[in-house]
Amino acid sequence: MGRLAAFSVFMACLLIPSSLDAADAPRRTLTDKEELGKRLFFEASLSEPPGQACSACHEPAAAFADPQTGLPVSRGAVLGRYGNRNDMPVAYSAFVPPRHRDPEEGIWVGGLFWDGRVDTLAEQAQGPPLNPLEMAMPDAATIAERLRALPYVELFEKIFGPEALDDPNTAFSHMADAIATYEKTPEVSPFNSKYDRWLRGEADLSAQERRGLALFEAEGKGNCAACHPSRPESDGSPPLFTDFTYDNLGVPRNPENPFYLLPRELNPDGFAFVDRGLGSVLDDPAENGKFRVPTLRNVALTAPYMHNGVFKTLFQVVAFYNTRDVAGWPPPEVRENVNREELGNLGLTNEELEDIEAFLRTLTDGWAVSGPSSED
Repeated sequence: MGRLAAFSVFMACLLIPSSLDAADAPRRTLTDKEELGKRLFFEASLSEPPGQACSACHEPAAAFADPQTGLPVSRGAVLGRYGNRNDMPVAYSAFVPPRHRDPEEGIWVGGLFWDGRVDTLAEQAQGPPLNPLEMAMPDAATIAERLRALPYVELFEKIFGPEALDDPNTAFSHMADAIATYEKTPEVSPFNSKYDRWLRGEADLSAQERRGLALFEAEGKGNCAACHPSRPESDGSPPLFTDFTYDNLGVPRNPENPFYLLPRELNPDGFAFVDRGLGSVLDDPAENGKFRVPTLRNVALTAPYMHNGVFKTLFQVVAFYNTRDVAGWPPPEVRENVNREELGNLGLTNEELEDIEAFLRTLTDGWAVSGPSSED
């Protein structure tokens, strides 16, 4: 199983839909708690100033990623503020395991955000509201006050009780719990891409897409599946296209990142800022520059790419993997711990890169049969 051994036990316990459920699940009715979480996810009054909901940076039409694809990182609620990282999509985040160290391979696996700093969706949901670079709410008391003013506050109290909003910290926890409950629904992770339908025998891949899949999986070619498993689990669960591990891919700094220009109180390091990723969370230099392997589901919709948004197109990403060590790319942001065994000089042709990109586009959710597939 290779790197998959790191989370095989966890995967066996996931409630990933079966093949038929995956196709039909988005049509099911949400429970009251899921509905509350959905409303809170789209609630624009929970930022300061009001106007920025979770969905502003995680829009369903963009696979629950930031729809502002022309920016390397996301705008905050306060004009002129930006985060230091490219937001990860919410879709399929429900399947990320808690951060843990695999005892056999000695590597870190799981944890949410790029650096794995929290273990649950509820913890993740509590981050952006209080982050001054994101939704910028001053404290839990202000959040509780806004929650009490919601037109659907009765639904909140129906689920969590009439005293649910009395204590600000408890109210904040309830809010995060409801959002996390919504994020676990098939509405957020539908498993209904063209590739899913091909796995179920409901669609055909074009000749180019099949070539791309073969290159994606071949150890002597792209070998992408080493970190982005592409085949169903032993129980038939659809693939998540990530092994949840961490890598320093040698990604260069992004000079277009507006975070560098923020005032000292928001970015003390200025242009000297270096994102150490997992190394900062663990305070371990051996993990510097490593970020969690993201899912490739919906990757065609989630530009820009990498933790700092340095790559604007899918082709740039696959070209970087192919020629990082031989074509004069800028140096890595973090020069230690770079993965030089699995990428950097793959020897793929331009046609092969285009084939891999064509396959990656089959991972976009919401695909519907529209006619015979092309053979080119």
